[in-house]
Amino acid sequence: MNVVFAVKQYVSKMIEDSGPGMKVLLMDKETTSIVSMVYTQSEILQKEVYLFERLDSLNRETMKHLKAICFLRPTKENVEYLIQELRRPKYSIYYIYFSNVISKSDVKSLAEADEQEVVAEVQEFYGDYIAVNPHVFSLNLLGCCQGRSWDLAQLSRTAQGLTALLLSLKKCPMIRYQLSSEPAKRLAECVKQVITKEYELFDFRRTEVPPLLLILDRSDDAITPLLNQWTYQAMVHELLGINNNRIDLSRVPGISKDLREVVLSAENDEFYANNMYLNFAEIGSNIKNLMEDFQRRKPKEQQKLESIADMKAFVENYPQFKKMSGTVSKHVTVVGELSRLASERNLLEVSEVEQELACQNDHSSAHQNVRRLLQNPKVTEFDATRLVMLYALHYERHSSNSLPGLMMDLKNKGVSEKYRKLVSAVVEYGGKRVRGSDLFSPKDAVAITKQFLKGLKGVENVYTQHQPFLHETLDQLIKGKLKDGQYPYLGPSTLRDRPQDIIVFIIGGATYEEALTVYNLNRTTPGVRIVLGGTTIHNTKSFLEEISASGFRGRGAESAHVTARASSRR
Repeated sequence: MNVVFAVKQYVSKMIEDSGPGMKVLLMDKETTSIVSMVYTQSEILQKEVYLFERLDSLNRETMKHLKAICFLRPTKENVEYLIQELRRPKYSIYYIYFSNVISKSDVKSLAEADEQEVVAEVQEFYGDYIAVNPHVFSLNLLGCCQGRSWDLAQLSRTAQGLTALLLSLKKCPMIRYQLSSEPAKRLAECVKQVITKEYELFDFRRTEVPPLLLILDRSDDAITPLLNQWTYQAMVHELLGINNNRIDLSRVPGISKDLREVVLSAENDEFYANNMYLNFAEIGSNIKNLMEDFQRRKPKEQQKLESIADMKAFVENYPQFKKMSGTVSKHVTVVGELSRLASERNLLEVSEVEQELACQNDHSSAHQNVRRLLQNPKVTEFDATRLVMLYALHYERHSSNSLPGLMMDLKNKGVSEKYRKLVSAVVEYGGKRVRGSDLFSPKDAVAITKQFLKGLKGVENVYTQHQPFLHETLDQLIKGKLKDGQYPYLGPSTLRDRPQDIIVFIIGGATYEEALTVYNLNRTTPGVRIVLGGTTIHNTKSFLEEISASGFRGRGAESAHVTARASSRR
């Protein structure tokens, strides 16, 4: 169950099937992203693909010596563009691949337009999603719901992406969904409809234990996307933003021209592949080791590497080192920038309090710590708001809830109304009333004992003690203990055995912290393979955009105290 491999195979097969000779790859906006996630341009060039073009670009030249490989989503616009293309073909022969199921009527329209008989074949290759890591995929959709209901265009795109994923992994699953979420039920039904309608496509060899698709809703855990991160991939996304493996470094002080945008891809970058799930401290020392290894080969220019600044200076003074190892200069720049932002924004202290808000149940300590940080001038308005959001979610119904006071502290700090309004919007989106599960207080004896022992032992790393709620859900699922009442099966049949192949999909977006959870579960649970997908992959900034785009605007900041209804202490 490797999604990067699945998409890569499709692209390789398209190129191979067109035979020898010079080729052009014709794509649309979405398939361009899909292909760029699994192949670099130089890798594709080696396969005699010398030109990359967008189907919707109007000023393409006629080049009859090239074969065209078209990889397109089966949308109305693309079919229309193809019809125009085939009426006046610019290339000698066309191999057309759609990333999902194409209707018979569309194929007929294409056949009618192909008067010059330039089309060699039309096929469906189900690479209709963004392969992020081998076990993680995304659909790059933001604002998939309006309130608690699907935006219909987004529902259709999500169902297509999810069924394409199943087809590319050759899985015909049983489906479970989160009962407390109407969108999860709708999506489960849509996927089931496609499987029923296209039953011939889903006729795979039966396995002893059928695969399982579990559909969840982001609003059940609004805590995870609000936390600062300290493992490499998650931290880069949180502080710099990863967009289709690309990181924009143009705002970094004194950045050189060739590092304004860098690509971080585990497929083509060994250092990243080995370090993406490690803690920030380990990455710093790994970069240092890499450089010291290079210095050992250069005994004359012995330099001491004590700080990130030393390392940057070292890289800049070695043009040949830079050439030999673009990878290292890239990672030194990225880690240097993460380090600068962490100290400038006081993130170690902020993160410690975030973790306390997410994992502990001591209200007065949490309240004091949040207030203390709100007075600190180094804490940005973004981080200040995030702390108040975490407080509002955790202590929403606590008898001593002090949200109105914290909202005043935000106002006094000069935090803009846009951010202050988002506090009540987050509670409206993922508060107690909405959640189908208990995010904060473990109910059963085993969980309480675990928490007690954790408290006794202390935590190995205070900044990474939080486990996403997904960890508990998957743990229960693997043990066969996930309650049918909360996560019913769609249809009459249920799974008697423990599941082995699990595809879990989060409406409203997954996070890299959850990707790390799934990576660790895959590593430590023999016989179980899990793939995680989401409508998108969030950091805090995009998560708050998702909430706004879904129509949760929040009330005027001053009336936010209405949420502070006292109830018995929990």
